[in-house]
Amino acid sequence: MNATANSSNSSFTPLVDHLLIAMPQLQDSYFANTVVYIWRHDPGEGALGLVVNLPIRMQLWEVLDQLKLDDRRPRAASQIVLSGGPVETAKGFVLHDDKPRWPSSLAITESLTLTASRDILADIGTNSGPERFIVALGYASWSPGQLERELRDNTWFTCRAQSDIIFSTDFARKPEMAAATLGFSMSQLATDVGYS
Repeated sequence: MNATANSSNSSFTPLVDHLLIAMPQLQDSYFANTVVYIWRHDPGEGALGLVVNLPIRMQLWEVLDQLKLDDRRPRAASQIVLSGGPVETAKGFVLHDDKPRWPSSLAITESLTLTASRDILADIGTNSGPERFIVALGYASWSPGQLERELRDNTWFTCRAQSDIIFSTDFARKPEMAAATLGFSMSQLATDVGYS
């Protein structure tokens, strides 16, 4: 994975380990009120991310049960599964704070790893997995140049990712939490930003 700017495209700024926060004009789309964690961004390959605040009506124990994996977690350890994006919605991802110690793990930063295998779910079920994590089905994808165009059109605003926002279970407040890191409130955004 190439998470650095390509030397032949000096204007490209990679947004790996950033959050995208949906602007009000996305209100009628899948991405309305979403916060997306970007884990790949390359000028030649586009961008990939996980929506981190869109819960679905599924608990982690149901996923473990479907995969026939043990669930020895305390009863109070229920966890909601998220819709990570509209692409490959049957594919599962775990964004977590552990080192990349599973076969399909990808280290994004020193403190964040993305894993897409049942091995990590088996370890979570037996209390030997990461301490903090989110489980998501599907992901978000942008073709080369698409995310850059959307940013120019003020479809999203961005901020550096923070673990406290990513792993918060207050899903509805995540856009506001992200906006606060930049010093403003979502209510200050006009719905006609980016249009003439």
